[in-house]
Order: sequence, then structure tokens, then C-alpha cells
Amino acid sequence: MITYIRDKFKKYFAEFTLFSVEVFILFGIFGGALIAFILIARQVFAGNTRNFDQNAFLFIAGHVSNIHTSIMEFFTFLGTHTFLIPANLLLTAFFLFVKKRRWNSIKIPAVALSSLLLMFVLKLFFQRERPITPLLKAAKGFSFPSGHALMSVTFYGLLIFIALQTVKQLWLKWAITVFGIALIMTIGLSRVYLRVHYASDVLAGFCVGIVWLISSLWLLDKMEKFSNKKIAIKKELQDL
Repeated sequence: MITYIRDKFKKYFAEFTLFSVEVFILFGIFGGALIAFILIARQVFAGNTRNFDQNAFLFIAGHVSNIHTSIMEFFTFLGTHTFLIPANLLLTAFFLFVKKRRWNSIKIPAVALSSLLLMFVLKLFFQRERPITPLLKAAKGFSFPSGHALMSVTFYGLLIFIALQTVKQLWLKWAITVFGIALIMTIGLSRVYLRVHYASDVLAGFCVGIVWLISSLWLLDKMEKFSNKKIAIKKELQDL
């Protein structure tokens, strides 16, 4: 009996410790991203990022070629509404009708739509003009923060989160995570390469995306638990 209680205690303690570490890490990432965004925004509109942004353009200018431009155009396409709208719709339908994971089918459009709204609000608030010398063609709208960076973090970051929850193989979890992060970073890089965003725009977009993704997932998780609790109570009452 003592051994059984001890084993149970060890199990619950290990689970609690793991949960606490995960919460601490997420809180650290959330806080770090929020502080970083505030500092970047402050520096941008105080005019203290000009050297940083121009040095980023100068560095990338040394690597411009037809092949690199084609590659960057492909990756920037993966962060456009032309790609993300159908991708969100297909994934929503996949989790709703194929995998039968109702809350995943809710999370995807909820995160996508709220991220889009947040992007427009921030752009209208800051109203930073875009770089005046785009590599190919000018982009529409304001520059800060980068919508491609923000939306790629929330979309591909959500896919990483879902994969970490559902994929059982550890190596596959790592592969998806590394690939997803690399894809997000490359989409951001493509915007600076094409000279339609400053590097500070992209970094700010990444920060906002991280903050919003974590906030959205936290809120949706609370809603899911509340919904499941109501369903369980209703079922218990029906069984009486």
C-alpha cells in the first residue's frame, strides 16, 4: 500500500513539475516577445532603427540573384492571403469532417481571423510607410508590423502546436517544429529581401505573432475545458 501511494505521488509530482516547467517557458516566451515588441516599436518611431534596417538591406543586396529572388517569391507567397485563406479553410474542413477534432476546427479560423484583425489595427495605429525602393514591385498598405511575419507565426505556429499535441513520435515532433520555425523565419526574410518591409517590421511581426498565438491558445483552451465540463455535467444529469 505504501509503495502504491509512493508511486502515485511520484507520478503526480512528475506531471506537475513538467506542467510547471512548460507554463514557465511559455510565460517567458510570451513576456519576452511582448517586451521585445514594445522596445522595437519605441526604437522605430524614435528613429533609432535606421542604421539597423539599412544595414539589413545592404547585407541582403550582396546576395540578390535571379535564383534567390525566385526562391524568396515562393516563400513570400506562403505568407500571403492568397495561400493562407484556402489553407485555413482546408485545414478547418479536415479537422471538422475527417479527423473529427471539433476544437481544432474552431482554433484554426479563430486564430486566423483574430490575427488578421489585429494586424490591420496595428498597421492603422502605427502607419509606418513602406520602403521606397522595392526589389520588384511595391506592396500595398502600411509597413509596421509585417503582416506576413505575424500571420506566418500564428498559422504555422498553430500547426506546430497541434502537431506537438497529436503526433506521437518524438523525432517527428522535432522535425515538424524545426521545419515550421525555419519556414516562418524564411517567410520573414523574404519580405526584407524583396524590400517591401524593413527588418524591424519583420521582427515586430514575429513578436506580435508569438504574443497573440499564446494568448489565443490560452483563451481557447479555457473555453474548451469549460465546454467539456458543461457537456460532462449535462451527461451526468441525463444519466440520473
